[in-house]
Amino acid sequence: MATIHVDVVSAEESIFSGEAKFVALPGESGELGILPRHTPLITRIKPGAVRIQRADNDQEEFVFVAGGILEVQPGSVTVLADTAIRGSDLDEAKANEAKRLAEEAIKNAKSDIDLALAQSEFAAMAAQLVAIQKLRKNR
Repeated sequence: MATIHVDVVSAEESIFSGEAKFVALPGESGELGILPRHTPLITRIKPGAVRIQRADNDQEEFVFVAGGILEVQPGSVTVLADTAIRGSDLDEAKANEAKRLAEEAIKNAKSDIDLALAQSEFAAMAAQLVAIQKLRKNR
């Protein structure tokens, strides 16, 4: 059985490193599916869920990423995430509160920069909540 090595890292830590049968994640232009021997690729990724079908036990790993860069080589996938959180560590209450605060910041923005930052935070929290729902559905 062919596998691909997957590394998901953030500035803080390595979140996942192991062999996988399949990886799916939110690319800049849409959802990407990556199998072993995939064509080399470098692209930006959007906030959302990285789903990794592990080779050792067929379980699916979930990692939320708040954007970053994806590099694919025929034998490896590297996700360099701005922020990455293991699916098991996602906190729906915190994400809802952060989304609410971002909505307030959008309403109270005094400059274009403040507005852009608040919109970015809102988008990341909305994506995190979607990732939490996907994780809950697959349990």
